Amino acid sequence: MAVITFANTKGGAGKTTAVLLLATELERKGYRVTILDADPQYWIHRWFEASRGRTTINVISYVTMTSLQRHVEEARSRSDFVLIDLPGARSPLLAKSVGFSDHVMIPIQGCAMDAQGGAHVIELLQYLEEKGNIFIPFSVVLTRVNSMVTTRAMQVVKTLLAERRVHVLDTPIIERSAFRDIFDCGGTLYSADPGRVSNLAKARENASAFANEVIESLETRVRFQIPTPGAAVSIRTAA
Repeated sequence: MAVITFANTKGGAGKTTAVLLLATELERKGYRVTILDADPQYWIHRWFEASRGRTTINVISYVTMTSLQRHVEEARSRSDFVLIDLPGARSPLLAKSVGFSDHVMIPIQGCAMDAQGGAHVIELLQYLEEKGNIFIPFSVVLTRVNSMVTTRAMQVVKTLLAERRVHVLDTPIIERSAFRDIFDCGGTLYSADPGRVSNLAKARENASAFANEVIESLETRVRFQIPTPGAAVSIRTAA
């Protein structure tokens, strides 16, 4: 069982979209998934309500500092993956959630403000490693990327991350209307109507590539042994 926290202290970074795409792709592969919705906007909760039983994903809403540990412990017993969606702001939940995590995913848009929000998370993780000898692997995923244009701001962000030797996923999350539509309509990219959702095939391809790379990152950076869906999971943090 793996706990993956999604964090950026700036709102609007594409964090919740990344959570939902990974969760639904893992579900499609047959894994048991629980999402802990700690974001006060409760977009995951709203998606779950709109889905009306079209998903096997377990969503726990209104997660607080007091309830987080209990929810994580309960989810560990029944899930292959536990995904935590944190508030898009500075919050005490960040440090507490990181403490339960096997991996931290940091979504960043190609702009300086998003990069700064992501930097707050990275600085915390680096502080834990340097001062407490606590190593928690983390990765950055670039979000809301224009499929046609690579902006100067995006290049600045990539350069900044490379200089800090931060692991960045090769697969960015492209800005697609299909990703917004599943929040409005519920369900997944695979239950959506291709006749009503534009570029659905490309959205599915992007989501699948993103999920596959996250799993590969867990295998290589956390020594995560991918189980048969529904079976026990073994994790050992890399030295």
